[in-house]
Amino acid sequence: MRVDLAPGVAFPPHRHPGEEIIYVIEGLWEYQVEGKPPVTLKAGDVLFIPAGTVHAAKNVGSGNGAELATYIVEKGKPLLELVPTR
Repeated sequence: MRVDLAPGVAFPPHRHPGEEIIYVIEGLWEYQVEGKPPVTLKAGDVLFIPAGTVHAAKNVGSGNGAELATYIVEKGKPLLELVPTR
C-alpha cells in the first residue's frame, strides 16, 4: 500500500496483527515505535515493525512524504487497529 502524507501530517498510534515492512519513497518521516527512541528516515530507508507493535508516523519534511507499506497479515484479520492515546 502506498501512504502519502503532507508536510506536518501525522498518522496516529496504531498496530497491525501482522508484520509491516516500510520503504520510504520520498520525504522525511519520523517513526515512533513502542519501546524504542524515535527514528527519522529518508527516501530509500527501510523499517521493520513486528506484529502487534504500537507505532506512529509523521511527515517531518517540507514536501510530500510517501512510503510503501507491505503487510503480512493473516487472512480475515483487520489490517490495523487504532490505539487510544493517554
